[in-house]
Amino acid sequence: MLPEHLAPLAVVLLAFCCAAGVVIALLYPVIARRSESQKRLAAIIVPHSVGGQLISSEDIRRKKAVEITLREQEEQQKAKKGTKLTLTGRLRQAGLGWSKSNYYALCGVSAVVVFLVALALFGLGPAPAAAFGLTGGLLLPHLYVAAVLSRRLRTFSEEFPNAVDIIVRGVRSGLPLTDCLRIISLESQEPVRGEFKVILEDQTMGVPMDQAVQRLPERIPLPEANFFAIVIAMQSRTGGSLSEALGNLSKVLRERRKMQGKIKAASSEAKASAAIIGSLPILVTFILYITKPDYISLLFTTFIGNLVLGVCAFWMLVGTLVMRKMINFDF
Repeated sequence: MLPEHLAPLAVVLLAFCCAAGVVIALLYPVIARRSESQKRLAAIIVPHSVGGQLISSEDIRRKKAVEITLREQEEQQKAKKGTKLTLTGRLRQAGLGWSKSNYYALCGVSAVVVFLVALALFGLGPAPAAAFGLTGGLLLPHLYVAAVLSRRLRTFSEEFPNAVDIIVRGVRSGLPLTDCLRIISLESQEPVRGEFKVILEDQTMGVPMDQAVQRLPERIPLPEANFFAIVIAMQSRTGGSLSEALGNLSKVLRERRKMQGKIKAASSEAKASAAIIGSLPILVTFILYITKPDYISLLFTTFIGNLVLGVCAFWMLVGTLVMRKMINFDF
């Protein structure tokens, strides 16, 4: 017999046990399913066959290695975005074998030529001619390097899928990756040939293949080169079929080229409209200057006219930049 003061506590304890038993009985199917899922999750680690295909811990290790490699590549790209490109790196990307002294000498020659042209042909004073010369010396070499770089990158993007196909066919036929790169460095067109030759030279100096290929996006700032570096890095660290991975990359690059062509065709009408709209004020001003010089000369001979021309030129520049941003697509 329990004491009277413990009887309420015993009743509460029995009621709690009964309620716990009822809850366990109701939730047992859910608990059983969870235990089955835990068994399946644990069975992934142990090699077994599903659908005739062996899945083992090696596949899990490879998947983790791929995730680690992609994370490292992403961190490296973020670090590179924070660094400012130097003049030497920009000249290297353009494929110009110039040094800084050569570039600065070209700037000086351009400034002198523009100064003499502004002084002799346009009849400007020494101060305006010097301003034009300084602007030309800074701007003309920069525009030239930018044009050469753009043409080089466009040529590389057109030839690079063919180089990837050469690697795929060579690897499938049994050739090592180094021999495939050597074939490209001897038979492909520039600038692909020169860039792959640099990769082979880096490897000859003792640099591992994945690190030598990772330097390619630094010299060729294109997504195609970055994709290729990521594929080689993952294959060297995780293994797998290199020919299959590069074959998929080749398909992606060719589909990307098709998409670029479609975007270019779709935006050609907008570019033509922007060119017409941007050239109309200049064309109308030129026609009025020929037909009615007295009417339009006030813009060039009075202070108010010069102010109006300056404001119009500024807003024309803003409108042109806005239209350029609207019709240029990133792909």
